[in-house]
Amino acid sequence: MDMEIFQKMEARELRKYIEFLLWHYRVIDAFWFINVAERFDQPIAERINEKVWGRVAGIAAKDLISRFDIKEKGLKGFIKALRFFPWCILVGYHIQEMKNEVTISVPSCPTQEARLRRGLDEFVCKEMHRGEFTSFAQAVDNRIRVECLFAPPDPHPRDLFCKWRFFLEKDGNDEINQ
Repeated sequence: MDMEIFQKMEARELRKYIEFLLWHYRVIDAFWFINVAERFDQPIAERINEKVWGRVAGIAAKDLISRFDIKEKGLKGFIKALRFFPWCILVGYHIQEMKNEVTISVPSCPTQEARLRRGLDEFVCKEMHRGEFTSFAQAVDNRIRVECLFAPPDPHPRDLFCKWRFFLEKDGNDEINQ
């Protein structure tokens, strides 16, 4: 990788470039999905998406843990790593940390909102996100469990697309977030 261009960039330019990369990360994902759905069909695109994100999220978590020297396990380590995950930044997950669980809510989903603006139905993303979140969480700590409270195709409030709960499988320890 040739990183020379970044050596002379000021912080403002680096932030602009990060915004560019995140935007294109999302655009590439969107066009990939749209083209697979057009070439095959929506359910096939959704199943492939499930496999892809079920795999790459765990890879991303391991890389983030290494690059940012994340030592924490449990829900604290999960949240620390997740805050670096591009989709967390792009979507702006609402993360609520409680003593023995974490919930993630998505009041504004750019992907679903773009589909709705174009007159399309919401795509079925529940199993894709279940695989993505499970893969990511278990790369941090294999005791973390994921529960979907609701996500498309489930009915949901107009102001909330999905909501997820994360908790540790009890293993006899008193301190659940260690």
